[in-house]
Amino acid sequence: MTKTPFVHRMMRFTGRLRYVFGPAVSSPLDHEMTPENKALLVQQEAATEEFITVKRADGSTYLVPRDPKDQSLR
Repeated sequence: MTKTPFVHRMMRFTGRLRYVFGPAVSSPLDHEMTPENKALLVQQEAATEEFITVKRADGSTYLVPRDPKDQSLR
């Protein structure tokens, strides 16, 4: 008789836990953004605007700063 793989045993065990305790709580996606999340989103969008993606002839890509004076990634 073959031994049940650990992954299968773990999945069965967590399934039993979900049966007893219920599914994991997830927040709805249709709620308003908090001011902290809005500020973080603006900050992250501004950070993505600082770089451009350059494609090489072989198909690989890399990031370079939009500012030509910034030589940090070159």
